[in-house]
Amino acid sequence: MNVWQPDSGETLLTRAPVAFATGEAMRVSGMRWFRDTQRNDIQDELVGWPTGPEYTARSTGSTVARNTVKGAAIAAGVAVLGFLSSHGGNVGGTPGTGHGTNTSHDHADEVDDFPVMWAAPGTIARTLPWQLDPGRSSEKRYRTHAVVTDRRLVIVGFPNVKGNDRLIDDEFLWEIPRSAITKVELRNFKIGHDAKVFFTDGSWCRLGSVSRERLTRYLIEPPDFIPLASLTSAQRNTAESFALAQAPDSQPPLVKRNPCGCFRIEVLAPSTINALFGHSGLDTVMDEQGNELELTEYHPQDFLT
Repeated sequence: MNVWQPDSGETLLTRAPVAFATGEAMRVSGMRWFRDTQRNDIQDELVGWPTGPEYTARSTGSTVARNTVKGAAIAAGVAVLGFLSSHGGNVGGTPGTGHGTNTSHDHADEVDDFPVMWAAPGTIARTLPWQLDPGRSSEKRYRTHAVVTDRRLVIVGFPNVKGNDRLIDDEFLWEIPRSAITKVELRNFKIGHDAKVFFTDGSWCRLGSVSRERLTRYLIEPPDFIPLASLTSAQRNTAESFALAQAPDSQPPLVKRNPCGCFRIEVLAPSTINALFGHSGLDTVMDEQGNELELTEYHPQDFLT
């Protein structure tokens, strides 16, 4: 088991499966495109990428199907309901975050077209690894995970071993410092697993993850965990006791105050990584006095943000 680990002094925050998203609307169902800022197809320009499928959007009603391979252009017009900023900006997003909806608030990029990369020449999004593309790398043979630390976003990949979701043999594929990510926008159209990640140079990508909330939470929230030394002795004892009760290779507990006034305690351990779901996110909640709370004593929505 070869699991990617952060550098000394770097804090691992989460790990979750990730891939380029897939269209859900009838016109673009099962498809995805890689675009420049003029909506031209750029997949043949991506350095080191193997040849992938070329899709043509379906006609709907009286709409004439438009070829969407290289050189095609579709009128732009993205309506964004809200943004979640990785630098503490306004919190927004499509209503019902984490739940699918049949209403698109991003018609140009979800119904007419479905770009998963929006990138001018030389921009960050063009450097993303081709292994994220389900059209080029089937998850039946190979999986990709996103790893978030307090310093960077990392993409790793590993062969998928059928029947063994615990066998991880990581290959480092890509990384970007957190400072290069300006915002994350949750997209809930249909299944509600997608997010757009925007970079400082104006490029962006659309990713899908079955563990989207866990992944994007740690891209959105600043990594301002409370040092264990700053906790009261009762609080620290609860946090450390919880960590000791988990896997033998558990890292020190991460503690953060939540809007409810309680404290979230989370523990990660490399041995708990699952190919399907990433880190399980072993967590609990304690009150100001350091008492671990029962599920009936708090509301989950109070500590998931």
